Order: sequence, then C-alpha cells, then structure tokens
Amino acid sequence: MLTDKKEHNFWPYLMVAPAFILMTLVVIIPIINTVWQSFHTADGVATASNYTFFFQDEMSRKSFLFTLEEACLTTGLSVFFSILLSLYLRFGNSPISRVVGTIYLLPRFIPGIAAVYAVMNIIKNGGFISRFMMLFGINYKPNVLYDLKGIVLSNLWFSIPFCTMMVVAALSAVSDSYIESARDCGTGSGKILTRIILPLTYKDIIVAGTFIFMGQIGSFTIPYLTGPNNPKMLGILLYQQAATYFDYQRAAALSVLMFLLCLVGAFVYVYTNLHEDDWKKRS
Repeated sequence: MLTDKKEHNFWPYLMVAPAFILMTLVVIIPIINTVWQSFHTADGVATASNYTFFFQDEMSRKSFLFTLEEACLTTGLSVFFSILLSLYLRFGNSPISRVVGTIYLLPRFIPGIAAVYAVMNIIKNGGFISRFMMLFGINYKPNVLYDLKGIVLSNLWFSIPFCTMMVVAALSAVSDSYIESARDCGTGSGKILTRIILPLTYKDIIVAGTFIFMGQIGSFTIPYLTGPNNPKMLGILLYQQAATYFDYQRAAALSVLMFLLCLVGAFVYVYTNLHEDDWKKRS
C-alpha cells in the first residue's frame, strides 16, 4: 500500500514537468541571463555602469520621467472614463446603451498599426479635425501629434475598451437587489456608488489599471509613431540601445529597470488584495 501511494503521488509532478521545463527555458533562464548581462560589460567584466548610465545621462532621465508621466496619465484617464462608461452600460436601459454595449469592444479587434494610423489621420494637423473646421472658416491645428498628448490619445483607443470590459464584468456581479434596497432606504446615488458599488468592484478596477500601467511602461508601437524624438518612451530607448547602438548590456540593464517599474503595479495589486478587509470596514 505504501508503494502504491508513492507511485500515485509521483504522477502530479510528472504531469507538470513539461510546463515547468518550458517555463524554465522561455522565462526563467532568459531573466537570469538578462540580469547577468546587465551587470557585465561586453568583455564579461563585472560592473554597475550599465545602470548608472541611465541615471547620469540627461536624456535617459527625461525618458524615465516622460514614461512615468504617460503611463500614469493614460492609466488614470482610462480608469476614469471606463468607470463612467461601465456604469452607463450596467445601469442604463436605453437603446443607445445597448448599442454602445455591443460595439465598444470593436477597437480591440482592429490591428494596432491600422488603428494608430487611423487616429493619426484624425488628430494630426491637416487631418479630419482640421479639415472639418475649415468648412466653417476656422484654421484650427490640434498640435497633439508627436507629443505626449498624441501618445495618450492613441493609447486610450485600446485601453478604455479593455478596462471597460473588466469593470463591466465586475459590475454584472453586483446584484440589483443591493441597489434597490439602498434606494428604498433613501440612499443617494453618490453613497450607493461609494458604499456599495466601489467596495464590490474596486479589485477589478485596480487589476485593470495595473495591466494598463504595465503595458504603458513597455509600449513601443504607439510612441514610435506618435511620440516626440526627445524625450522618448522607455520601449523606444530600449530598442535603440539594442538595435541602433548594439549595446546589449545597457539594453539588459534597461530591461531590468523597466521590470522594476512594472513591479510597482504588481505591488499595488498584492497590497490591495491583502487589505480587502479595510474596504469592508469603511463601507
């Protein structure tokens, strides 16, 4: 009986072995190799200069701050507009809300490069907005392309539908009986939102915001097409280090730094889950 039990317990490890081996080959080993490269020169000499470079170089420092500004701004606007849209889709009962609920995910199915060019043709100087204003004799130039505003506007095209999808799913779990009972007691819409809806959905909102934030840290296509030449997003700076300067050690160091920035979002998510009871007490 003891032998049979041991053989039975061996099978779970055998079944997960292929997945573990694959994860080791494509995730763990590349991470270890990247960290090792980041602390060495091309000749294999140990050094920390690959990291200090990005803090001493003025353009790199500006790129770090520019990326954080863009990531925070995109995340904040996406979450804000997604909550408003999700509330309308969840509690609205009009033909318009049903149509919007059907089509709001369409941007997620459009190829990214095609969507970016479509947005550029609308917001650029001489684009649709400028030509439309010319019909009324107004010479209007948006001046938002090749700037922070252009990156944010283009990213909102993708991030708002994604965030809305997660928030709508969370709101669908909020029972109508909770809302109706609160209204029967004379509770206003503001208190219903802060005392019932947000405590029941805040984790999903934070998860959506975390994914958007981490995606912005490593964003490349949209900043490359719509962003300024200087400062740059970190994704473009990483590409230049590897593909233009062929400095793979500095590229590895920048990869580690970008990973550490993404850990901020992961920390917020873990911290929120560990302090779930705090929201319950406030509500």
